[in-house]
Amino acid sequence: MSSLFYLNKYLVKYKWRLIFGSIFILISNIFAVQQPEIVRDAINKINQQLINRDPSLIEGIVWIALSFAGFYMLLSVLKGLFLFFTRQTIIIMSRFIEYDLKNEIYNHYQRLTFNFYKKNSTGDLMNRISEDVSKVRMYLGPGIMYTFNLITLFGLVLYKMISKNPELTLYVLIPLPIMSILIYFVSRVLNRKNERVQFQQSFLSTFVQESFSGIRIIKSHVKEKDVESRFAQEAEKYKANSMSLAKTNAFFMPTILLLIGISTILTIYIGGTQAKNGVIDPGEIAEFVIYVNMLTWPFASVGWVTSIVQGASASQTRINEFLNEVPDINLNEGVDATLKFDSKITFKDVSLTYDNSGVTALQNVNFTLHKGEIIGVIGRTGSGKSSLAYLFMRMLDPTSGTIMIDDQNLAEVNLDSWRNLLGYVPQEHFLFSDSIKNNIIFGAKSDQITEEQLIQVAINSGIHDSIMNFPDQYQTLLGERGINLSGGQKQRLSIARALIKKPDILIFDDCLSAVDNETEEFILQAIRNDLKEKTAIIISHRISSLKYADKIMVLDEGQVVEVGDHTTLMALDGLYAETYHRQEVTQDNTPDQ
Repeated sequence: MSSLFYLNKYLVKYKWRLIFGSIFILISNIFAVQQPEIVRDAINKINQQLINRDPSLIEGIVWIALSFAGFYMLLSVLKGLFLFFTRQTIIIMSRFIEYDLKNEIYNHYQRLTFNFYKKNSTGDLMNRISEDVSKVRMYLGPGIMYTFNLITLFGLVLYKMISKNPELTLYVLIPLPIMSILIYFVSRVLNRKNERVQFQQSFLSTFVQESFSGIRIIKSHVKEKDVESRFAQEAEKYKANSMSLAKTNAFFMPTILLLIGISTILTIYIGGTQAKNGVIDPGEIAEFVIYVNMLTWPFASVGWVTSIVQGASASQTRINEFLNEVPDINLNEGVDATLKFDSKITFKDVSLTYDNSGVTALQNVNFTLHKGEIIGVIGRTGSGKSSLAYLFMRMLDPTSGTIMIDDQNLAEVNLDSWRNLLGYVPQEHFLFSDSIKNNIIFGAKSDQITEEQLIQVAINSGIHDSIMNFPDQYQTLLGERGINLSGGQKQRLSIARALIKKPDILIFDDCLSAVDNETEEFILQAIRNDLKEKTAIIISHRISSLKYADKIMVLDEGQVVEVGDHTTLMALDGLYAETYHRQEVTQDNTPDQ
């Protein structure tokens, strides 16, 4: 249960709900343990009436039954009332903690960096913030409530029983040590089985999420039956693990009920013997039987609560695993957030090696980007172009070397303030399931975006005409990841999202790869107009995308092998010239559409 200690801070936060809930449980149980005494007194009085053969026997029995029944019902109402108060405090407390914990996990997810999301699947992330948190809530609500209820009720019942008849109490409690040993061993088994269930459930969530996200690929390759077969196999594993857990739970509760039943039999047999010998009254036998059966549900719930606690422990262990993840990039939240870009960005001997793969993406990169300058970056696939963009965005920090913003080390500036200066168009565009308008203004720094500004960036991005052809135009709702748009339309929408931010520095990461040459030319001219006195990095594998760059860098195997404008690079007759001639031939051989 050590993993559950993490939740103590929330129990402290809602301590008054927990304290009052515990008090209400105690009061409810105090009323509950009075009820067997009423039954005892009623039976003894009725028995006394029968022994004395009172002439008004029937009337006396009726009066005794009605008066004691009324008192018994009053205690039941009071017990139920405080049980209601208990649920209104402890159960609602668990809901509040569930809300807080989900927010904490979500906020922590937001702080974690690029490498974390490369290592972990979306399905696993979702499972920990949904299913795992729900299991933790069950521990914080029913788990705590029923555990405290068992402790207080057992204490009160034990006190009552010992004060009435210590010998009979001893015989009645004989099965309880056996129950304690059983709970200890079975709880360990439950913990292991709960962990297996949670792991397989997380795997299933990931599998389903990937299947739905890649449904077009699955259908295009006619792999529905293969995917269905694999899902059935994994679901079978989940079912087997869940059934194994259920069987352990199913064995647990009947065993506890059997032990309680043995206690009841002992009570009747030994109590009957003592009553026959005149040691106790007949009413005390009934009182002890009720006391024993009052413990039936609390002790029977031990198995259920143990399962809840073990499940919550396994889930909280998984949650803690992510909450203990430390961002590998320092956010520098305490640093002054008023960052300005005045002069230049300098890469000094920058190298980057990916931790998860050990691949060196960039080696000893040196260059300077001056304010108002447009730099083009070109290279073969795998040459490190996107890695360069990640370093600019500070999604990753360099393995060695430094990146300087004017006279400041990028690793030491406030991360949010730096990214506020940037407009980024990624190679892998992502659109939200929202309207086209909201997808564009998502990139804006301010909510005060006029209709004219919205339309202008859409025109500059070459997407306005396409939007106007939709029935709802800018209010058109997009499917998941913009599934109802073409690849080129998605890219242009991503460009509009970056432009509306009016950033100081624009980074285009091969964002024109899905548009034709005519559209590319139109977008480049519009961007060129939009980039007046702005700084930009245009990363592309197409030379045509770099025609307006002031300077072009050629990357090969993570190193800068050529630098210059188009004329200079052509004169070098190196990798850039080779790429240019190859693309020129490819374009000339492209058939007319």
